[in-house]
Amino acid sequence: MKNSQEVELDRQDARLLQALQENGRLSNVELSELVHLSPSQCQRRRQKLEELGVVQKYVAHLDPEKIGLHVTALINITLDRHGERIAEEFRHTIVHYPQVLECWSVTGDADYVLKVVATDLKSLSDFMMYQLLNLKMVSNIRSNILLDQLKCTTVLPVEL
Repeated sequence: MKNSQEVELDRQDARLLQALQENGRLSNVELSELVHLSPSQCQRRRQKLEELGVVQKYVAHLDPEKIGLHVTALINITLDRHGERIAEEFRHTIVHYPQVLECWSVTGDADYVLKVVATDLKSLSDFMMYQLLNLKMVSNIRSNILLDQLKCTTVLPVEL
């Protein structure tokens, strides 16, 4: 059963998406050769997938270490109260912190999990102490420093 927001993909769409995930800089001609479509068919399909929001954006994936971000952490945040207004205030605040790469509302002991990058442990500690713990709705934070990355991908498994 398909979700109402789910887009119906055929084999050609799946191949096109797989190729774009592996290299978003492919020209239309290069992409058409990889997926065995004419350039015009490929362009139409690509534009449709972009318009439908399947392809949301094209980005450069940077190596954090090479730009001085040597610490990555997952931070569990528990709010002191709950409600729509509090959640919206938290969301509005957290999106303005550039060191927060991801923020997820979750089930379990915490209310939110953040993926955060920092130059070093001191800057991570300062962010937690002087930014996160100063938010009036936050009652508790717990962090896990990520040590060794075994896998990192942005490639979603597209069925072929």
